[in-house]
Amino acid sequence: MLDDRARLLLKTLIERYIADGQPVGSRTLSRASGLDLSPATIRNVMSDLEEIGLIASPHTSAGRVPTARGYRLFVDTMLTAQQGEMEAPALTPDQPQKVIANAAQLLSNLSHFVGVVMAPRRSSVFKHIEFLRLSERRLLLIIVAPDGDVQNRVLFTDSDYTASELQEASNYLNANFSGMAIEQVRARLHHEVDRLRGEIAKLMQAAVQVGSEAMSQAQDEVVISGERNLLAVTDFSSDMNQLRRAFDLFEQKTQLMRLLDVSSEAEGVRIFIGGESQTVPVEDLSVVSAPYEVDGQVVGTLGVIGPTRMPYDRMIQIVDITSRLVSNALSSGKP
Repeated sequence: MLDDRARLLLKTLIERYIADGQPVGSRTLSRASGLDLSPATIRNVMSDLEEIGLIASPHTSAGRVPTARGYRLFVDTMLTAQQGEMEAPALTPDQPQKVIANAAQLLSNLSHFVGVVMAPRRSSVFKHIEFLRLSERRLLLIIVAPDGDVQNRVLFTDSDYTASELQEASNYLNANFSGMAIEQVRARLHHEVDRLRGEIAKLMQAAVQVGSEAMSQAQDEVVISGERNLLAVTDFSSDMNQLRRAFDLFEQKTQLMRLLDVSSEAEGVRIFIGGESQTVPVEDLSVVSAPYEVDGQVVGTLGVIGPTRMPYDRMIQIVDITSRLVSNALSSGKP
């Protein structure tokens, strides 16, 4: 356990490093902390902090910088949240995709880093299905969800269908299965195949299969905004390898999805610091995230991705207020 003096010096060092981006020396620490300590005493405390892995000494400087472990202790026990409501433009209730895209951009604009939003998780319930003939043996499947979200998929068939057959298939699905999950429809159709004309049954089964894939893909969407902001961050512009790894993370999205999934299981804002575990695979990156809700149910996660040397108190405010704005825009005010 750190004593009060060591805690204050660590807190001051991290705050100075976040503000200036330069390793912090004992003289700077003495002035900024307000403690009446000799440089030798401060150097001894810093040496102790370095020995337990909370700060490190870059070989190019006599000053110290925080480690991932030091940042973790700082954000968990020393961070003072800013008071007062941050001004942020409201998110207008709209189609979920538009709200999500606007939220990612808002996070990026407010933080000057990268905004990321995981699209809402939702059941694969459909409200309406329609078939549109594009050409011979090529159809457009249109699936409308209860919240108004529309998924379109091209369907290739073994047979050519007339307009009346397509209408018959969509009428049957809408009349018997509207409001059910696609998975339930598939199970029901399997038992009702014998009652339906062969070609129509095959068409509906193909539609349900493609519809299930479409709904699943829609739920896995991650919207990212502001990646180029990292190019202006000194911590990355001086280390192309770290920058490349960061962009790989944005490109592949799988690790990002896993991270956001973990975030959605917790209440309130969470902070993930690169270098402390494999959760964030890029050492100089941190993620500040929070879940958002629709009508009281957590359905997704959003956050800010930036350098470990970020103003965490401000990022917490930005992420918290954006999660509430998204929740409001997607809930009772839905168009």
